[in-house]
Amino acid sequence: MTDPNYGASGQTESNLFNDLVPVQYGSFWERLAAALIDGLIIGIAWSIIASLLGIDLLDRTVIASDSGISMYHWSWGSRGVPMVIYWLYFAFMESGPKQATLGKMALGLKVTNTHGQPISFLNATGRFFAKYLSAIILFIGYLMVLWDDKRQGLHDKLAGTLVVKK
Repeated sequence: MTDPNYGASGQTESNLFNDLVPVQYGSFWERLAAALIDGLIIGIAWSIIASLLGIDLLDRTVIASDSGISMYHWSWGSRGVPMVIYWLYFAFMESGPKQATLGKMALGLKVTNTHGQPISFLNATGRFFAKYLSAIILFIGYLMVLWDDKRQGLHDKLAGTLVVKK
């Protein structure tokens, strides 16, 4: 009979990180709090940058269509630039030496691969964009953290990452 905690590397999961300390995964609520902190930090930073550059954050230009339905204009300054900022923030921070964003650091969390090692910038980029998939399916990808034994969201499973306590 095989042990479900026995990994392909021949070690139990708790041994992947440290022989003496079992892995402690970040809870849904810790991760949500970290995301709120990160959102606040990036939101404030983007507001300051946008005001310095003269970018209208509430660009709501209405475009009338032939069918009589009004549509909002998608603005690179109000939508695209913040997405690039979020991507670079998460990818650089989670693949960096601390393995965590400022929100995760505040809550004592870090992002690792399934062997407890730091992730690459490319892996962090994949994880970031996989979060859109987690969100687009009614946030079920995020809610998976509530019932998954390793507290992985869909984006974590796709990227092969874990959020663990330091």
